[in-house]
Amino acid sequence: MKYIDLHVHSNCSDGTYSPSQLVAYALEKNLAAFALTDHDTTAGLDEAMQAAAHTNLEVIPGIEFSTEYKGKDIHIVGLDIDYRSQSFQDQLCQFQHSREIRNQKMIAKLQEYHIAISWEEMENLFGEAIWTRAHFAEYLMQKGYVKTTEEAFSRFVGDHCPCYVPREKVSPAQAVRLIRESGGIPVLAHPLLYHMSEEELAILADALKKEGLIGIEAIYSTYIGYQEDDMRRFARHHGLCISGGSDFHGSIKPTIDLGCGRGNLKIPYDLLETMRAQL
Repeated sequence: MKYIDLHVHSNCSDGTYSPSQLVAYALEKNLAAFALTDHDTTAGLDEAMQAAAHTNLEVIPGIEFSTEYKGKDIHIVGLDIDYRSQSFQDQLCQFQHSREIRNQKMIAKLQEYHIAISWEEMENLFGEAIWTRAHFAEYLMQKGYVKTTEEAFSRFVGDHCPCYVPREKVSPAQAVRLIRESGGIPVLAHPLLYHMSEEELAILADALKKEGLIGIEAIYSTYIGYQEDDMRRFARHHGLCISGGSDFHGSIKPTIDLGCGRGNLKIPYDLLETMRAQL
């Protein structure tokens, strides 16, 4: 049986492994394939592809879009995207610009709380990575304002905290359409993390299926047995394929490992083949 991981992050967004290091680690773990799905960026894909070029490891070009739906952050993973398409990159630049505006506002709010932070300081620490709130939390910890990144979220940058700034986001439907236009497979990521009722989730899934949604993450690191079973049944009921991924971030999520999540994650290659057959 060949195993894969369809939800992985590098240091081009908020992971701690470089794309090349991910390739080496995936080979060490005997994975047949993994999808590099950084937040709102494809910056690491060329490096990952080149690192895997003369190996038996398949790197699936992917992305994870941060979208907004009824006040909730909803993530849409894209697999097998044509990330070199100029039209795809043009639209991606618009998404990234909204994130930059949000980051500028968060820096200003943190400064109001007498935190010595600037755009230049963030660049010195994190370079050209697509910054997320995890980067701000890491900054606050490294500079001694908090002891842990969890404290940074609870005091400063978490939802409803004083330095949190929502950004203008695309809708889940827009992300699904863009992924399909690029020839890719759209997947609703980690649905149980949105804390929706089954009826609310059904309404969202059915609406996105009309836009071209193909899969839903029924296999995920934080699910326990009955939750995975529930999501598998949900997928069947709504005519969606099953996807799965660890959501590996390296040391930022130390309990979650590549390919196996918290130790028991198994995602067979044939799930990817089933989704590909839907295109």
